[in-house]
Amino acid sequence: MFFVIGKIIHKKFMTSQEKIIAKNNEGKFICVGLDTDVSKIPSYLQNDIDGVFKFNQSIIEATKEYAAAYKINFAFYEQAGSEGINELERTVELIPTDILSIADAKRGDIGNTSEMYAKSIYEHFGFDAVTLHPYMGKDSLQPFLDYSDKMNYVLVLTSNPGANDFEKLKLADGRFVYQKVLETVIDWNEKNNCGIVFGATKIDELRFNLKDFCKLSVLLPGVGAQGGSLEDVSTSFRDSHRKNFLVNVSRGIIYKSSNSDFAEAARGEIILMNKICSINK
Repeated sequence: MFFVIGKIIHKKFMTSQEKIIAKNNEGKFICVGLDTDVSKIPSYLQNDIDGVFKFNQSIIEATKEYAAAYKINFAFYEQAGSEGINELERTVELIPTDILSIADAKRGDIGNTSEMYAKSIYEHFGFDAVTLHPYMGKDSLQPFLDYSDKMNYVLVLTSNPGANDFEKLKLADGRFVYQKVLETVIDWNEKNNCGIVFGATKIDELRFNLKDFCKLSVLLPGVGAQGGSLEDVSTSFRDSHRKNFLVNVSRGIIYKSSNSDFAEAARGEIILMNKICSINK
């Protein structure tokens, strides 16, 4: 978004919240997961020293017109050491400034450590949002919450089977741990900069708790390879008259084709997914 003063073109600053609302209002709900595994990209790029970056560049270029967000899982880049971090930094710079960039780093620690993590995500790497775990309490997340123009997605109920180990333990009042976390995140949302991560594989729990999400933005992983249904998720939100959600899809988009047409295949898939998700269909 730009405006002109004289001959100088200035970019209008958009908060993370504004980016999410704008894309959702445009009927865009898909977050493209750039969890790029060098062993799964086309073979001709596997042999290229800059193959991961070139793959990401092609995916972003092909999907940016239709993407609501991009999520980068740090593990896929950190495992390659300094070269991987360089790929991550360069990839973030490719994401258009009006599209939300999410650091899937699942941070959460105490004191100065959390401050340094927050500075790393928001000031060094320049992300718009981050995933956080709440296990150590509010003080472990406060440095992130202090960034009022960012979006902090707190893990509530995750998509993996192990969610049952702790997140679905029952409390003395009969609620589950994840429901207590949800209630607490709503209390923390004083600056409207909290969101939640809620697994698309937990569709019954999603439907039951949607009424309690209030104004929280919702990031939903688990569609596709993990077994979550895009149709079920979109129907649940549509029936509740809510549209502030992002469905993360990684493998189902970026690896739609393993050939040289991978970018075109990714574009076709995200267009189809947005149609399924559209609150207005």
